[in-house]
Parts: sequence; C-alpha cells; structure tokens
Amino acid sequence: MAGSGETSEARALGEARVLGEALAALRRDCGLSQAEAGARIGMTGQGWGLYEAGKRPGLFRPDVQRRLTGALDATPEALVLQSQDDPAVSRQPRRPESSPEVAAPQGLSARGRAFEDVPAQARRLRLETDELAPWASAGTVLEYVLGRWPRRGQGCVIQMEDGVRKVRLYDRADDAEVVVLGAGALDQSERIARSRIQSMSAVTSRLDDE
Repeated sequence: MAGSGETSEARALGEARVLGEALAALRRDCGLSQAEAGARIGMTGQGWGLYEAGKRPGLFRPDVQRRLTGALDATPEALVLQSQDDPAVSRQPRRPESSPEVAAPQGLSARGRAFEDVPAQARRLRLETDELAPWASAGTVLEYVLGRWPRRGQGCVIQMEDGVRKVRLYDRADDAEVVVLGAGALDQSERIARSRIQSMSAVTSRLDDE
C-alpha cells in the first residue's frame, strides 16, 4: 500500500509540473515576466514561479486556474490544451467582459483625444505633442487595448489613480514600480509607483492622422 501511495504522489507531482510548464508557456506567449504576470493579480513573481515549478498544489483547483490564466488573457481550457501540447489549438482569449467607457482624462499628460468608433476593449487617442517622437509624433492616432500589459519597448497608456492618463514606452517593472520612457522626451525615463496606477494598456497600432 505504501508503494501505491508513493506512486500516486509521484504522479500528482508530475502532473503539477506539466501544468506549471504549460502556465509558463502561456506566460511567455504573452511576453510577460513572472513578476509582471503576478502583478496583474496581486501576486509576487516568486509566488507565480512556484506555480510554474509545480510546487503549489492549488494549480489543480479550477478557481486558481481561472485566476492565473486570466492574468494571461487565456482560459483554464487553454492551459489544459497547452499541457497536452496540442499544436492544433492556440491560446484562446478570455470571454470579453463589459467595461465602462473611459472617463474624460483630467490633466492628460500626452494630451490625446479618445475615439469611440473602435471595437470593445479597444480605444484610440490622438497625440498632440512630440514627446514620443520619433516613435510617434503629434497627430499620430494610437489604438490600445484596455488592460493588456505591454512588452518592453511597446507603447502603453497608463491610467493613473488621480485621473491623469499618460502615454509612454514601457521599459520594465517590478513589484513596486513601473519604469517607462517618454517623460517629456523619448530618452527620458520615469518611475511610477504601482500604487498610483489604475490600469496599464498596451498600444497595438499607430495610425496616420485621421
């Protein structure tokens, strides 16, 4: 009986490692570090890493899977499919959630204008300064996806807790702060405490002046 128990435990550990590796693959596909993925759900990078290493049994729980995969714009089903290494099925996005319209910004750092004729979860704004030139100059229309975390070097729209909206280039982040470029000029960096940030949204398109 002892041997059977050891076999079951070994099997469970093996399955946890497989799920952890699948979680890591989904995270890499999103272009996020462990710290960035964890920050989306209020978890440290170390805590996230334990799930990827298969050292937290909670990874088998549906609610935990929903929470973790939700941070990666994926689903528990996508996690299982990834663990089975099924090349015919790609990562699937979360079910769209209704989101309120973004309120008119107060003290807009990049002084852009919002557009309404774009798909749900996406927004547009037009830059009116050259702070981000040559990456994007005045008159450029930026399309961004609400809540999608940016990759390094990607444009981002930062909604601050005080109502200010900033348009920057994402550089890096840790558990305490986010570092971005474009604070007055493209080569000037800015450190922003996570506690001051309401949301981060990745810029997905730069369009000609409309």
